[in-house]
Amino acid sequence: MNKKACILVVEDEPVISNFITATLMANGYKVIECGTGKEAVSLIPSHCPEVVLLDLGLPDMDGLSVLKEVRQWTGIPVIVVSARGDEVSKVEALDLGADDYITKPFGTSELLARIRTAIRHNNKAESVSNGKNDTFKAKGLLIDFNKYLVTVNGVEVHLTQIEYKLVSLLAHNPGKVLTYDFIITKIWGPFALKDNKILRVNMANIRRKLERNPIDPEYIFTEIGVGYRMIEDD
Repeated sequence: MNKKACILVVEDEPVISNFITATLMANGYKVIECGTGKEAVSLIPSHCPEVVLLDLGLPDMDGLSVLKEVRQWTGIPVIVVSARGDEVSKVEALDLGADDYITKPFGTSELLARIRTAIRHNNKAESVSNGKNDTFKAKGLLIDFNKYLVTVNGVEVHLTQIEYKLVSLLAHNPGKVLTYDFIITKIWGPFALKDNKILRVNMANIRRKLERNPIDPEYIFTEIGVGYRMIEDD
């Protein structure tokens, strides 16, 4: 990489922090380390890292509190790296604005892949906000956001209004897990019942229309107990 992407590692365990730092530096990243939530909150605006790796079990404040505070003023990619592997913690972190969630212990390949995805997703989001990206393409799936058109291998797919909104929402966040409650709020509004049944029914209909094999999807994946993730775009 020409310009070294800067990663902020927020981890209070020296062994884990040193391991992550060594891995990132060996792969061409610039790294900043800190061990408390207060340090993280102060370092983010002063150093503007491309990605934050955030542990939840910090000594001075819970990592979720750090995430909540950071999300009040920046959309910088935050990947939670935590020993809390239960679905409740994952959902809570993602609903508070985390871009991804890795459970300890993890492999270096997984960590690096998640960081690359977060950086790509952030760059894509910036392109969309600047009006530079009006399509989504991945493995034969094409979504033209200007024309409200969805095709698979050149064949138009007829979606209902709700189905298109769901596909569009996921396609604007490729590679990122969107929780059930987040999707329901975005599509049906903040006062909609948080009932996953209507969402599952619509998603089943979408998969029948988009996927060659709805049971083994290529485009939209289920994160069991958490939400859905769209394939990364080409």
